[in-house]
Amino acid sequence: MVQANTPSRYGAVAMMLHWLIAVLLLVNIAIGLYVAEVMADSDPMHGAVLQFHKSIGLTVLALSVLRVVWRVVNPAPPLPQAMARGTRVFAHVSHFFLYVLILIIPLTGWLMVSASRSGAPTNYFGLLHWPNLPFFADLALPEKRALHHDFNAAHLYLALSALVLVPIHVAAAFYHRGREDDVLSRMVPWSKASGPPAKLYP
Repeated sequence: MVQANTPSRYGAVAMMLHWLIAVLLLVNIAIGLYVAEVMADSDPMHGAVLQFHKSIGLTVLALSVLRVVWRVVNPAPPLPQAMARGTRVFAHVSHFFLYVLILIIPLTGWLMVSASRSGAPTNYFGLLHWPNLPFFADLALPEKRALHHDFNAAHLYLALSALVLVPIHVAAAFYHRGREDDVLSRMVPWSKASGPPAKLYP
């Protein structure tokens, strides 16, 4: 499989980043909701699970930056010519917001941790200490507390937004599957792009 995108399908790099980010993001949202809504602060595993959640989030952030850079230097295959303008606009808008979410969700998490009262760095998978963003270090405690609260709220609502947008994205993929075009198949490693149907999309 070629590494770069072609006019008919995504390359190996884009596919790997797409599926890896998707899996890590969904798993991490589940972990985050479990820690926030189910797990007690007094649970002896609370700290370890939270560190694991933060480590995955930082990994998603790094991979998402790489994916955006790759997308800029290696454009995605064009949408089928038969796709109606409204459907095309919806596809571009939904993809834009997905890119925003995969960047902003982990970034707000990093901002939240950086503005925490303790200021402790993230123990990244037990391998190294990932530093906090430095411009929070000299803030007074009330300022940190307010920022931590705001970033925490943003982090939560953005994660919930992803739980709405991702199913829409999946539904759109199955819509294309039903259309028997190549939009879904060109992002699946073992499939072959067969080209768009001649009939105009609704």
